[in-house]
Amino acid sequence: MTDTILEARHLRKQFGGLVAVDDVSLQVERGSVHSIIGPNGAGKTTFFNLLTGLYKPTQGQVIFRGQDITQSPLHRRAHLGMGRSFQITNIFPNLTVLENVRLAAQAMSQINFRLWRHADSFHEFTDRARHMLELVGLQDMATAPANILPHGGKRKLELAILLAPDPEVLLLDEPTAGMASEQVPELMATINTIRQQGGKTVVLVEHNMNVVMSVSDVITVMNLGKLLAEGTPAAISANKLVQSVYLGELYAEG
Repeated sequence: MTDTILEARHLRKQFGGLVAVDDVSLQVERGSVHSIIGPNGAGKTTFFNLLTGLYKPTQGQVIFRGQDITQSPLHRRAHLGMGRSFQITNIFPNLTVLENVRLAAQAMSQINFRLWRHADSFHEFTDRARHMLELVGLQDMATAPANILPHGGKRKLELAILLAPDPEVLLLDEPTAGMASEQVPELMATINTIRQQGGKTVVLVEHNMNVVMSVSDVITVMNLGKLLAEGTPAAISANKLVQSVYLGELYAEG
């Protein structure tokens, strides 16, 4: 019996006369890594933004843990247990690495922000932030300003920030974008560790096919706004239609 944690039902997004997402349905199973791929213009980023609440659909529904969240804003989805990253790193550059993560942990708590209380008194959030930094391998940079981190380090920091409120589902938008090739395996190993240790579900939009094929349980392929195929990495690799539309062209370029 499957355990669906996140579901899209017949999603459609239209911008004027342009249909960017056209009747796409998808089920993400709890504890899985589910990747969404496709050529440029396939609609995958728009679809991802519908799942995360950045866009509202023209038609269709988004269901999280059995609850209709189609009209819920981003902050409401975050409180429900959905955390998302962006293609461009989103950190406070002048705060320390630790402070970035501590603020993320505090923001989702019942305490939230109390302006006249010293930050050092929030021991539970500081302890959680340190644990998240250890998980992503940034514990030695805790007191450093975030802006001195290399790009790969900033990606790791963003992942720690995302994990600080303890979301059930991580929605990662091109997490390896801009990273040097030698940094990619380490980041993906970190994501795998987080998934295995914390029971997290990961939804991934990613252009790096080596990453997608190595970490995914299920791959959804989109093309021209529609769902083209879905299956295991082995099934997608062997799919002739996917090869002709996307994979063959991609590997030919490599």
